[in-house]
Amino acid sequence: MTAAAVCAEENSFQGDVDFLQKHVETIVLGAEAGGPRVAVVPAYQGRVMTSTTGGESQPSYGWINYAHIASGKSTPHINVFGGEERFWLGPEGGQFSIFFPPGGKFELADWQTPPAIDTEPFAVVAQDDNSVSFRHEARLKNYSNAEFKLRVDRKIELLSQADAEQALGAKFGDVRMVGYRSTNQLTNIGSNDWRKESGLLSIWILGMYKPGPQTTVVIPFRPGDEAQLGPVVNDAYFGKPPAERLVIGDGVLFFSGDGQFRSKLGLSPRRARAVAGSWDAKAGVLTIVKYTQPAASVTEYVNSMWEHQQEPYAGDVVNAYNDGPPSPGAQPLGPFYELETSSPALALAAGKSAEHVQETYHFAGERAQLEAIATSVLGASLHEVEAAIK
Repeated sequence: MTAAAVCAEENSFQGDVDFLQKHVETIVLGAEAGGPRVAVVPAYQGRVMTSTTGGESQPSYGWINYAHIASGKSTPHINVFGGEERFWLGPEGGQFSIFFPPGGKFELADWQTPPAIDTEPFAVVAQDDNSVSFRHEARLKNYSNAEFKLRVDRKIELLSQADAEQALGAKFGDVRMVGYRSTNQLTNIGSNDWRKESGLLSIWILGMYKPGPQTTVVIPFRPGDEAQLGPVVNDAYFGKPPAERLVIGDGVLFFSGDGQFRSKLGLSPRRARAVAGSWDAKAGVLTIVKYTQPAASVTEYVNSMWEHQQEPYAGDVVNAYNDGPPSPGAQPLGPFYELETSSPALALAAGKSAEHVQETYHFAGERAQLEAIATSVLGASLHEVEAAIK
């Protein structure tokens, strides 16, 4: 089957695995007959490419860039392989960026994803039916010429329904679900401490999902006075989205995931809660992302805005991105939409480590049961989600 043919249809999970295995080593987690599955690619930095709730013939949830993978070619700036959970490092923009060279302009022409999180494979160090662990060492230099010598340890493990119910504090009944956890550890293996004055790194986990005309991102936030907590949302990344694409409700915001309009938003540590999600009303799939949230006193996160920053540690914790044409008539990267979470800025002394843990869940089944999960975990009913973005 050609890449074009694969793109033209909605693949089953096994269809996606078959495609991936033709081009790259792919590890499938999950041994229970008819049970959930997760597909992971070591060459793409231990990336979770896709998952499914119920075995090989069921729908596949990750967005995969079939054409790029099938081409076997590397591209400038970034290799957009896709995948519903990948390891990255921040910051992306600013004077401490690791995506722009010293003296470069904060423009696409000078933007380049570091090979360590783009083209360099992660080595498998342990594996069983339900988990796989990776390790990788790298050197990076930021915009301000600070150098980082680091080690990444990453583990992907399939979660049981009991694990998921405990983590999310909800009962799921007999819905179909797949859940997995990524534990991501960053270690300073150099001889110098990482210092704020020359720039810090953060662990950044991003997931690409299939967009749709009835897909809405749902992000709970802490309500309160802007004088104390700051704005509810940072929507200035690529220009403010139109009002019909971003709706701020009572403790929950709604953002279009249709893949038709390039836009991005973020929530600060004073506003973010430990969960985010999305609802694909057409496919009947509820997605939830949960991450380790530090104490409220931890407020310094790297700033990824593409500019020389006045506040390089006033970055976001949770982000959502909706793909679309970057300019009229141009081709989108995907299209896809993304849910993203980040660790705090990591001032690691030599030899020290920090970790960021993210869990990803997909649910399908009877609407009433999905309704209960959405209301309990995200703070919004499916009816509210569907009514928010028209």
